[in-house]
Amino acid sequence: MTVQWVKLELDVAAFDAPRFETYVTRCHADGIRLTTLAELGDTPEHRRALYELNKECSADIPGRGEFFSFEEYVERRFEADGYDPRGIVIALDGDDWIGLAATSVHEGFVFNEMTGVRAGHRGRGISIAMKTFGMAFVRERGASTVRTFHHPANANAIAMNRRMGFVDAAAT
Repeated sequence: MTVQWVKLELDVAAFDAPRFETYVTRCHADGIRLTTLAELGDTPEHRRALYELNKECSADIPGRGEFFSFEEYVERRFEADGYDPRGIVIALDGDDWIGLAATSVHEGFVFNEMTGVRAGHRGRGISIAMKTFGMAFVRERGASTVRTFHHPANANAIAMNRRMGFVDAAAT
């Protein structure tokens, strides 16, 4: 049976940033710092930390299967044409990496590759805060649309994106 992925997109101009900035403010009040891989430093150590965080958070994605080896991850994430460390948002609790919202840049749009939060920190709005924080990068790049897709069983991620204004992408 073929899975029909849920393809979503967000009109950047229509994004209601003030509505979602409260999530960013709440994170800061809770001691969660939002930053980017560029600000932290795009170093081999930070790339490895991002890989480990992405691997852990991806384990809950329905239908995900085996995660990439580190070498495959480097090739797919860091050596890809659309890679920009300014588009990788990291949530930090002290020195602990607890969440990521990773994007890649394409002609006319930014693709949300992955948003995830470690299990012990979920349910606090950190994903929405990271995605909202990352909209500054999207606007800086001049993108008009953010795209993403999800396995249909990933109801929480789909609901979060819809709450932020993502709608079903036009069939292509």
